[in-house]
Amino acid sequence: MLFNTVQYLLFLPIVVLLYYLLPAKARLLWLLGVSYYFYMQWNPKYVLLLFSCTVITYAGGLVLEHWRDQPDHDGDGQRKNQRKGKICLIVCLLLNLGMLAFFKYFLFGISLVNQVLSHFHVNVIPWDYDILLPVGISFYTLQALGYLIDVYRGDICAEKNFIHYALFVSFFPQLVAGPIERSKNLLGQLHKPHRPEYENFRKGLLLILYGLFLKMVIADRAAILVDKVYGNSAEYTGVYIIVATVFFSIQIYCDFYGYSTIARGSALLMGIHLMDNFNAPYYSKSVKEFWRRWHISLSGWFRDYLYIPLGGNKKGSLRKEGNRMIVFAVSGLWHGASLCFVFWGVLNGIYQVAEDLAEKLKRKISNGKERGAYCFGERLFRTVFTFALVTFAWMFFRSGGLDEAKVILGSMCRLDNWLILLDGSLYELGIGRHYMGVLMLSVLTLFIVDYQKYKGKDVVALFYRQNWCFRVTAILILVFVVLLYGCYGKIYDIQQFIYFQF
Repeated sequence: MLFNTVQYLLFLPIVVLLYYLLPAKARLLWLLGVSYYFYMQWNPKYVLLLFSCTVITYAGGLVLEHWRDQPDHDGDGQRKNQRKGKICLIVCLLLNLGMLAFFKYFLFGISLVNQVLSHFHVNVIPWDYDILLPVGISFYTLQALGYLIDVYRGDICAEKNFIHYALFVSFFPQLVAGPIERSKNLLGQLHKPHRPEYENFRKGLLLILYGLFLKMVIADRAAILVDKVYGNSAEYTGVYIIVATVFFSIQIYCDFYGYSTIARGSALLMGIHLMDNFNAPYYSKSVKEFWRRWHISLSGWFRDYLYIPLGGNKKGSLRKEGNRMIVFAVSGLWHGASLCFVFWGVLNGIYQVAEDLAEKLKRKISNGKERGAYCFGERLFRTVFTFALVTFAWMFFRSGGLDEAKVILGSMCRLDNWLILLDGSLYELGIGRHYMGVLMLSVLTLFIVDYQKYKGKDVVALFYRQNWCFRVTAILILVFVVLLYGCYGKIYDIQQFIYFQF
C-alpha cells in the first residue's frame, strides 16, 4: 500500500478513528494488526520474515538483560555473564543479518563469484531462480538490531510486553522506508496512552499534504525527465545527462523526504512523534554536513553502531579515515546489492577524507588561527560546490551498474550540446513548457521552506503563526497543485517510493 494512493487515504482515517474509539488497552493491538495488514499488501508471505525478526530480537533482548543483571557470586561470574551475553548478541545478529543477506545479497554474491570464476575458465555456479526482495527488510532489521544492541549496552531495559515490542518493529507509517527509530524514542511513546489533540491533527494533516506535494508534484514529475534520459543515454548525451542528474538529485530528495514527511504526519495523527529524517541537506556547506542532514536516522545508526565500535576518531587520524571509509562502503552496500552502490558510498567517503585533508592544510597555512565567518560569496560557492559533488555521486546511484555508469560518464563528458538549455529541447523530454514551469515553482517553494529549516526554525509552527487568511490560501493552493499537477491516473503509473527497493 503506497502513501500516494486513494487506498491509503481511505485506510489512514479508519485506522485513526478506531484507534481513538477503542479502549486504551486495545489500541496497540489494533495498531499492530493494521501494521501487519499494511505490510501484507505487498506480499503476504514475507510477513513471516517480519515476525521472525521480531521474535528473535524480542527473545534476544530478554536473554541479554537476564545475563546482564545476574549477580556476581564467585567473583568471576560477571565475566562469564558478559561472555554469554556477547554470544547471545552475536547469534541474534547473525540470524537477522543472515535473513537480510540471503534475500538482498545472495544473487549479488553468486554473480560476483561467477565473474571471478569466469576469468579462470572455471564452470560458473548455476542459478536460475529470482529472489524477491521483501519490502522494508533493510529498515526494520536495522531498527530491531539497534534495540538489541541498546539492551546489550545497558542503555535501555528489555521490553517485556511483546505487543509493544512487535509494534515498535512494525509500526506502519515508518515500517518500509523509515525513519529508523531508536528504541528510546518510539518504545517510550508506545507505553503512553494518547488522546486526540487538535494540535496534532492540524500539524499531521499539513505534513501529509506537504509530503504528497513533494512526492507527486516534484519527485514524480522530475522522474519523467530522468527516466527518459537515463533510459537512453546513447541518444541523450552531454548537457542532457547533466540536467537529468540534477533533476535526479531533486527527485530522490523529494521522493524520500516526501515519504518521511507523510510518515511523520500519519504517526502524529495518533499522537506519536517520529524523528525528522531530513534537515535541508542541499544547503550544506560540505559533504560532511550534508550527511548530518540527509537520512539522519541511517547516518546516526551507522555512527552509533558501526563507526564508534570500530574505534571512531579515538585511534588516530589514519584509523579514523579508515573507519569512515568502511562505514560508507557498508552504507553503499546497504542501499543496494551492486558494486555501483558500493562505489557511490566509497566516493562519499573519499569526499569527506579530502575535506579533512583540506581543513588540515588550511590550519597549517594559517598557523592554527581561527578564521571568522564566511562571507556570502564563499558560503554560496561552498553550497553550490557541495551540491555538485553530491549530484555527481548520485549519477552512480541512479545507474544500473558500473558498466552503465561508465557509459553515462562518457556521455556526460561530450559537452557540445549546451544550446539545448536555450532552444527548448528540454521541453521534449516528457515535461512540456507549462509543466516545467510548475515544477520549477514547486522546487522554489521547496527551497524556501528548506531555508527556514536550515536556519533552525520549526516550519510547521512558523506556518501556523501566520494569519488565518495566509494559512487557508496556502493550504488551498497546495491541495489544488497536488490534485491538478500531481502525477497519477491513467497517464502516469503510480510511482513507488525509491527507497522501497532498499
